Amino acid sequence: MSASFASALHAARDAAAAQHYPQGALYVVATPIGNLADISLRALHVLQLADSIACEDTRHTQALLRAYGIDKPGERLLALHQHNEVEAAQTVLQRLQAGQRVAYVSDAGTPAVSDPGARLVAAVQAAGLRCMPLPGASSVTSALSVSGAIAHASENQGFVFAGFLPSRSAERNSAIQRLAAEPRCVLLLEAPHRILELAQALAMLGERRVTLARELTKQFEEVTTHAAQDLAAWLQGAPQRSKGEFVVLLHPAPVPQDDDAAAERVLRLLLAELPTKTAVKLTADITNAPRNALYELALQIKRSEQD
Repeated sequence: MSASFASALHAARDAAAAQHYPQGALYVVATPIGNLADISLRALHVLQLADSIACEDTRHTQALLRAYGIDKPGERLLALHQHNEVEAAQTVLQRLQAGQRVAYVSDAGTPAVSDPGARLVAAVQAAGLRCMPLPGASSVTSALSVSGAIAHASENQGFVFAGFLPSRSAERNSAIQRLAAEPRCVLLLEAPHRILELAQALAMLGERRVTLARELTKQFEEVTTHAAQDLAAWLQGAPQRSKGEFVVLLHPAPVPQDDDAAAERVLRLLLAELPTKTAVKLTADITNAPRNALYELALQIKRSEQD
C-alpha cells in the first residue's frame, strides 16, 4: 500500500462514515478498470465495513484490497462468478438474511452490466432485500465519453449496449448485419485475442465510423476512430494495437444519400468554402437534417476527395 492510499482510507472514513449503511443489504461496488486511483471514497469505506465480500475472483480481489490497505480474512471473501452465480447467490442471501452487509465486486468496473452480478441482484431483489449501488469506473461510459460518437442531438441520439458478440463467425456476422440497421451508436466489448476477427467482420459496414478504445485508464491507453473497412489494416499495422481489453463503438449511421439529397447538395457546396464544423452547422440550420449524421457524411466526402 502506498502512502497516498493510506491517506485515502482516512479520507474515506471522514467523507463517508457518517452516512447510513443498512445491514442485510447488498452493496454493488464499482472498482477500477485499470488505474487504482479510480476508486471512490465511499467504495473504500464500504469495502472496509462489509461483513462479507462476494467477488468474481477471490485472489484478484484480495490483491486489490491489500493495495488499498484493507485486510480481510479469506473466509470473508466468497467466489461468485459466471459459472457458479446461481448457487453462490443463495449463500449471499443467507448472509444478508442473517443481517450481514455484503459487498459485491467484479474483477474490474461496474458489476452486473457485462460482468457477473445481474443474477445475484435479481435474486436479492426477489427475496425482498435491498441492493445499493456504489457508482464508479465503467469501460462503457468511459469509452463513450471520449468517442464523439453521440456529439450531436438528433432522432438517433443515445446508444445501444450490445456487449460481446458471438464467437462463431456465422453468428457474429448475423449479429453485425442486424446492428447495421441500428441508426444509433452501438457499443461492443471485445477481448484482445478476438479483436482482429471482429474488425474483419465489421468491414461489411464500409465507411461507417468505428471508435476503438483499448487499455482505458492504463499506461498505454489508446482511443482511435476509423472507417469500419479500415479497422483490420490499422490493427495489423503494429503488434501492440491488438493488446488489452477493447470497447468498440459503431458511430450512428450516416444520412442515407437517397433520402436527403438536398442536404448533401447543400453540405457539399458549403464544404467547398467553409471549415467542416461550420459547413455542418449551417447545413443543419438550413435543411433541419441531424448534425451528427451530416458530420459523418462530411467526413465521408472529405475522405473521398483525398483518395
